[in-house]
Amino acid sequence: MVSIMAPSPRVEVLARSGNDTIPKEYVRTEEELKSIGDIFAEEKVTDGPQLPVIDLAGVSSEDEETWLKCHEELKKAAVEWGVMHLVNHGVPEELMERVKNAGRAFFELPVEEKEEYANDQAAGNVQGYGSKLANNASGQLEWEDYFFHCVFPPEKRDLSIWPKNPADYVPATTEYAEQLRLLTTKILSILSIGLGLEPDRLEQEAGGADDLILQMKINYYPKCPQPELALGVEAHTDISALTFILHNMVPGLQLFYEGNWVTAKCVPNSIIMHIGDTVEILSNGKYKSILHRGLVNKEKVRISWAVFCEPPKEKIVLRPLPETVSEAEPPLFPARTFAQHIEHKLFGKSSTILEDDVDVGVKKSDDI
Repeated sequence: MVSIMAPSPRVEVLARSGNDTIPKEYVRTEEELKSIGDIFAEEKVTDGPQLPVIDLAGVSSEDEETWLKCHEELKKAAVEWGVMHLVNHGVPEELMERVKNAGRAFFELPVEEKEEYANDQAAGNVQGYGSKLANNASGQLEWEDYFFHCVFPPEKRDLSIWPKNPADYVPATTEYAEQLRLLTTKILSILSIGLGLEPDRLEQEAGGADDLILQMKINYYPKCPQPELALGVEAHTDISALTFILHNMVPGLQLFYEGNWVTAKCVPNSIIMHIGDTVEILSNGKYKSILHRGLVNKEKVRISWAVFCEPPKEKIVLRPLPETVSEAEPPLFPARTFAQHIEHKLFGKSSTILEDDVDVGVKKSDDI
């Protein structure tokens, strides 16, 4: 049974209270605590698996060998990891800085001013400024506040809930969303070709030019007096087709790879990209939607900008594409609408894969 608790104080308020302990609702389970370490020390580890870095410059190369190498490297990362750093991705560095500056400026506003944009999760209104309500039986909370809103296509946006301050928030976020929509087409094309499909196939199956939706969640992780006891975001996989992430160069993201938590390095001017459940389902598991989580620290505020590229909730039925299924590789996922997939992840029984991850404290989604 999912627990719905009364709203707690904003995490930012708790962080500024001067207390040297965190409320018990934020303390993780004993099993989770075994794997929570110092994120700064973890980021310095150089031996062992490292998150792949994919140079997208080769995608537009006229040299066939360079073009093929880029495609193969991205496909390999999608198959083996389901997450990667993208460099030379085509999104201007100056625009990414504007987006980060605008988001940072919003969260530096007084809490009272941010509350003017507060959402109402209990009423089903998830867009706006908020803090996570408990969504598990033990009533645990995450050490973060956030701002969540649809950013593309323009007709699906509600600009009335977008921050008016700072002034560049709307123009910077709008332009960034347009750039990510172009990048989405580029990535889905590469992934389609990697499956032996027509370049536009995955995008069409995920909603196409008209119905694919981009939603942004700015995650604000305040300094935590007991980071060894808390998580910024619980272990989860994304429900999206793709997720693109910017951050303020403070480490925190960890991926559950080959039975261990691997910390993502901070790569300048990169965008972290996750394969989401939607593409995993369409590819019949050939591309991975990897389990990941966010750690916090007591020294620096961490902010990340996650943009989720999602299919429409009811219009499309997600199922493994016929070309990915054979007698030797039967379908791994049942046919569901995106809305049904969300409901299954939030309230349904865990799949076999997720049951194997119970010991790391898995939950099922963190789009909001």
